Amino acid sequence: MLTKFYFNDYFETTQAEFNAISFLLNFRKDYLFGLDASIQGFNIGINSGTVAGQTLPHCHTHLIHRRNQDVSDPRGGVRHIIPYKGFY
Repeated sequence: MLTKFYFNDYFETTQAEFNAISFLLNFRKDYLFGLDASIQGFNIGINSGTVAGQTLPHCHTHLIHRRNQDVSDPRGGVRHIIPYKGFY
């Protein structure tokens, strides 16, 4: 049986939940690498607090796969994934 626990943000998680998040990120990374050989890296995103972009009051983590030259300049991470949206 799957049990869901909700926390307002990342910083409310216990060590056990933190470990579970880390395990799941690594599990999905390995799965995605095996699924698509063109994936070369990842961004991991967690928004904590409305001023940081959190729009839902629960902890969730984004694992974003990246490829060589998916953007012209990868510096700055996920801000520049969508062309012309990250320059602020």
